[in-house]
Parts: sequence; structure tokens; C-alpha cells
Amino acid sequence: MAATTQSMGSLPSGAGICTTVPDIFYLPELVFGGLVWILVASTHVDPQNPLGWVMFVSVFCFVMTFLWVIIFMAGCHRNSSRWAAADFAYHGLAAFFYLSAGVILAYITMGMKSFGTVKTYRTYIAAVVFAFLATLLYFIHAIFSAIRWKHF
Repeated sequence: MAATTQSMGSLPSGAGICTTVPDIFYLPELVFGGLVWILVASTHVDPQNPLGWVMFVSVFCFVMTFLWVIIFMAGCHRNSSRWAAADFAYHGLAAFFYLSAGVILAYITMGMKSFGTVKTYRTYIAAVVFAFLATLLYFIHAIFSAIRWKHF
């Protein structure tokens, strides 16, 4: 019960990241970000430049979020306000990155309707939905991280 009643001004470690807000969003961020990565990578990446950005964002955020989870689970953050600020900064940046990637992917998908295959079009639609869900999750995480940072 102590893990769920933890104050907003402290950073959890160990299994506590599975029960506290905003850290409970780590798993859905990894799932939806990984789905964007998989769905875009499963098709022929054309045009390369904008979809390269989408791939960069999804891979970068997936790896960084995974490392962030490991750092918090291992307790390497030492419960300092710098880590709380870094948590807010990372999730705010990730939300901005995913928003830009989602908009680019939606634009490409809209243009693909007339000349792309149905399977690729549907795959990209799913990737767009998951990109915007990841954006929402990272944004909510950033808001709660800012609140936690404020209470430090």
C-alpha cells in the first residue's frame, strides 16, 4: 500500500514504478511506440526522408524509455530534483517528437490512399493511430512529471 500512496514529490524505484503516476505510463508508451516502429518498418519505407524521421522518433523513444525504466527500477536516480526535471524534459521532448512524427505519417498516409496498396495504407493508418496515442501518453506523462518536479 505504501507504493500507491507515495507522494508526488519523490521518485519511485523498483516495482514502485508500476504503481505510481506518472510512471505507470512507461509500459503503454513502450507498447504503442514499439507498434509504430514495427508497423512502419514492416512496409517499404517510401518516401525515405519523412518516414526516416518517423522511424528515428519511434526507435529513439523506445530505447530511451526502456533505459529510463531500467534506471528507475535500479534506483540509480537517487531521488533528486534533477532526475525529476530530466524526467519532465525527456517526456516533453518525446511528446513533441511523436506529435511531429504522427503529423508527418498522417500526411503521407493521406497521400497514399490514391496510389498505395490497401495493405500498406491500412498499416500506415494503424501506425498513425498508435503514434497519436503515444503522443498522448508521453504528454500526460510530461504533465504529471512536471507536477512531481514542482513538489520536489
